[in-house]
Amino acid sequence: MEMTEMTGVSLKRGALVVEDNDSGVPVEETKKQKLSECSLTEGQDGLQNDFLSISEDVPGPPDTVSTGKGGKNSEAQLEDEEEEEEDGLSEECEEEESESFADMMKHGLTEADVGITKFVSSHQGFSGILKERYSDFVVHEIGKDGRISHLNDLSIPVDEEDPSEDIFTVLTAEEKQRLEELQLFKNKETSVAIEVIEDTKEKRTVIHQAIKSLFPGLETKTEDREGKKYIVAYHAAGKKALANPRKHSWPKSRGSYCHFVLYKENKDTMDAINVLSKYLRVKPNIFSYMGTKDKRAITVQEIAVLKITAQRLAHLNKCLMNFKLGNFSYQKNPLKLGELQGNHFTVVLRNITGTDDQVQQAMNSLKEIGFINYYGMQRFGTTAVPTYQVGRAILQNSWTEVMDLILKPRSGAEKGYLVKCREEWAKTKDPTAALRKLPVKRCVEGQLLRGLSKYGMKNIVSAFGIIPRNNRLMYIHSYQSYVWNNMVSKRIEDYGLKPVPGDLILKGVQEAYREMLTADNLDIDNMRHKIRDYSLSGAYRKIIIRPQNVSWEVVAYDDPKIPLFNTDVDNLEGKPPPVFASEGKYRALKMDFSLPPSTYATMAIREVLKMDTSIKNQTQLNTTWLR
Repeated sequence: MEMTEMTGVSLKRGALVVEDNDSGVPVEETKKQKLSECSLTEGQDGLQNDFLSISEDVPGPPDTVSTGKGGKNSEAQLEDEEEEEEDGLSEECEEEESESFADMMKHGLTEADVGITKFVSSHQGFSGILKERYSDFVVHEIGKDGRISHLNDLSIPVDEEDPSEDIFTVLTAEEKQRLEELQLFKNKETSVAIEVIEDTKEKRTVIHQAIKSLFPGLETKTEDREGKKYIVAYHAAGKKALANPRKHSWPKSRGSYCHFVLYKENKDTMDAINVLSKYLRVKPNIFSYMGTKDKRAITVQEIAVLKITAQRLAHLNKCLMNFKLGNFSYQKNPLKLGELQGNHFTVVLRNITGTDDQVQQAMNSLKEIGFINYYGMQRFGTTAVPTYQVGRAILQNSWTEVMDLILKPRSGAEKGYLVKCREEWAKTKDPTAALRKLPVKRCVEGQLLRGLSKYGMKNIVSAFGIIPRNNRLMYIHSYQSYVWNNMVSKRIEDYGLKPVPGDLILKGVQEAYREMLTADNLDIDNMRHKIRDYSLSGAYRKIIIRPQNVSWEVVAYDDPKIPLFNTDVDNLEGKPPPVFASEGKYRALKMDFSLPPSTYATMAIREVLKMDTSIKNQTQLNTTWLR
């Protein structure tokens, strides 16, 4: 598929292009993870205990620190946790929803707050609800070969090297728990012995295969004890074995990476990988992918994993809800971030008010003119303290302000324990006391407080460094995005869509950049930071994006809860596509289009509707309609 865009209109910005996807309004019911047929012990189901809220919309690693004096907050434990953070784990919780989300969002950001103010088309806008259901927003990845990823084959490649399916049932739940505790060094045992009840060579072989396949890092041997046969499991190579699957167990003729298509619902890519890694008992860093995908959506993308068989991956389809794995193949190489050509979107805008002529004009304009390539609202967080303010303080070397911005009380989408944590911080400025208010510590606030407990209040730079690098850089990127949005709005206001001197070099428009950065106590001629990670390099970003493969239709419906198109899983299950009447209580616009990486579908939809796509605005539309 050829990805063409309007050329000749570009603008320099102070940021590297990184791929982001759209996130939407979290106001829909969530489904629980299915536990049947799964071999996780209590507390490891990947949802109930391991996904915790991240108020800054920043993913963070696992963290179970207790910071009471004389407790487990030792240097050694902190070092272990920091080592875990290198894996880049990203986990998010399913919080209680006692307070109306609409009420919480009354202090949220609007588009104008982050520089999104202009349109390029002349058609009349109309109202519509974006992501009223997460299933109204479907993303299919476009690979580097131009093919759109679809989940359409659940078969397992035939491989004589694979063990039998009995490996998934031969061990009891109690045996699996003991093996898992051994594998994860959770007790003082150096081995686990499993008695072979019905002793045959075939039975022993299956037990050996089950332990080695399901618990990477463990080796096995057979021992005779008092006339009985036992399979003894023990560690092969220390703690690092968990992250490095056993080399000798993988056929040399088979590619080292199993590539598969991941279909997921209402969970972002890193959360999904964390769940898969927990069920497979491996480190998340053996997975690779080309781009991260939205949470509040149905997404389909290619994933690669090192030396995990298609058989084991396919077994997860029996264990997990809202996930489906398929289209398996063995390849020599992993996937690399950024290798994709883009994403194909299928979006439903419900309860639209526009006439058929208005819709036709809007969609023709999107197809022929395109939309302003703004960074979308999810780039800036959901609370009254936008992430770009933290990024600006980092660039200014104002570390006390960085600390206060992250930890101080604020209005917006906040839940109980974070409110209590912030109140404690405001009252005492005691990181240990504030940390105790968090039931878990892996959110950004918890990570920073843990860093302050370790390094002290006079070393905020090191304390902030506890937060994983990608999450720290997110604040910088947010500020860069804020500058870009404001500059592109001014550039379009002053010059329209014609190319002008200064689009590609700091000339003409440069005074606007200089004025904005000077107002923020920054020097555009010297963005080198004394901490190397925070030094900014420049890059180019297109002002206008023209979507490809644009199509649309207006459909009528009566029930706001029914899906308005089939997903890949629906098609696999043989469900017939929905049939629409000529008239109905509501009308919806179903649209399809393809975008290159690092562009926001919500900004394309904004150009169609001519309305604010912020969570604040969309939540008000949702709650008004559903009231």
